[in-house]
Amino acid sequence: MPKLSLTALRGRSSRSAAISVLALLAGVLFGVGLFTFGYARGASYLTDDPAACVNCHVMREEYEGWMKASHRKAAVCNDCHTPSGFFGKYSTKAQNGFWHSFYFTTGWFPDHIRLRPRNVAVTEQACLKCHAAITEGIQATRRHDEGLSCISCHSDVGHAN
Repeated sequence: MPKLSLTALRGRSSRSAAISVLALLAGVLFGVGLFTFGYARGASYLTDDPAACVNCHVMREEYEGWMKASHRKAAVCNDCHTPSGFFGKYSTKAQNGFWHSFYFTTGWFPDHIRLRPRNVAVTEQACLKCHAAITEGIQATRRHDEGLSCISCHSDVGHAN
């Protein structure tokens, strides 16, 4: 049986302590994350139910606007605010969910909610997809570098004021 030096024992002890601290930290983070997911009704965000958007009270005005808008009967939040396809939809929901919860928790959100550039592009693509019969003619008369934006003229279509 090989002899272990005092230095080797100390090395093993400090590694064991580091592993224990990391495991404890991971457990606390997992527990807090699980609690937060449950408390914030996180599973509801995996659905297409627009009511999930008002889990966070800062979205109430947008939800109430959608309830009055023309698109209420034709589209839910995910139809306009996430790209098509499983990966695109859920990666966007995850990214937006992280930032929404961050801004809500810190209180660093503007009084008037605005779309970020990536989400503007997602919304524009949704408009063009659903209204292709109308927009193809409009787009044919425009140059691609003109930056024609559906929501620049139709900003309240999805969320009536």
